Amino acid sequence: MRQAGRYMAEYRAIRARHTFLELCKNSEAAADVTLQPVDKLGVDAAILFADILLIVEPLGVGLTFGAGEGPVIARPVRTDADVAKLPTPDVASALGFVFDTVGRVRKALAGRVPLVGFAGAPFTVASYMVEGGASRDYLHVKRLMYTAPAAWHRLMELLTDATARYLNGQIAAGAEAVQVFDSWIGALAPADYRTFVLPHMKALFSKVTPGIPAIHFGTGTAALLPLLREAGGDVIGLDWRVDLAAGWHAVGHDVAVQGNLDPAVLLAEPVYIRKRAQAVLDAAGGRPGHIFNLGHGIHKDTPVEHVKALVDIVHELSDRR
Repeated sequence: MRQAGRYMAEYRAIRARHTFLELCKNSEAAADVTLQPVDKLGVDAAILFADILLIVEPLGVGLTFGAGEGPVIARPVRTDADVAKLPTPDVASALGFVFDTVGRVRKALAGRVPLVGFAGAPFTVASYMVEGGASRDYLHVKRLMYTAPAAWHRLMELLTDATARYLNGQIAAGAEAVQVFDSWIGALAPADYRTFVLPHMKALFSKVTPGIPAIHFGTGTAALLPLLREAGGDVIGLDWRVDLAAGWHAVGHDVAVQGNLDPAVLLAEPVYIRKRAQAVLDAAGGRPGHIFNLGHGIHKDTPVEHVKALVDIVHELSDRR
């Protein structure tokens, strides 16, 4: 889950030479960052280094990343008129640097491990566009959904189509699986998810290149898991707030799951990390189709040796037949 980042000295060294957007757009540097966890940690797959909001830049909403502030949208999309002004993005042209990164990584990996592509889900991306940045209550999003549903659905349709083209472009460039992050979806009640999100997620997964595994992940989804399964994906990601066994039961044992160690556990010593990793594996019960992973991204203060310890522990304890 977001393998590369500030917890790694190698990442910080590259980041010191580039702004965040510069790093994302520099295919050589982004490829190096993608490869760092594979080389240093021994993980079983590489996850593309990118950002979920790269796709909004060609929409002309004014994306910036302030130092220590996260993403900011200069021109939030909050009305029917705002949605109507959005262009249809030329994904191939605007995001070609991401596809270049994918090609570089695949070449460098030389088959050692697979490469997983990456995109934000339409709801989470739309939420940033509407809120103008991070939010606690998502009131602008919900106001748009409830008072201008037609505009909301047009926005979601635009993002769904662009995201499908973005993922398929990554696949064409060499990604061997893709994962879709719906980081903010837990803000919705199940009824709102069914009305305002589910049709678009179904459409998105139906457009992913056939035969390419797709991972569907969200946070705060304990009440939404059956709906996430209905929406699509070959693998349903589970965050750390749900018991893995209960989460797998909720989505059905005929689908794979990914997760779900609390990232904060990696702040503890390896003896405790081992205990908690074993608990996740015990919850999976040796059933085929479990991808061990964190329940969200790695905290920046995590000792890198603890992450490496976790990888080694999981390899030791897992049934890897």
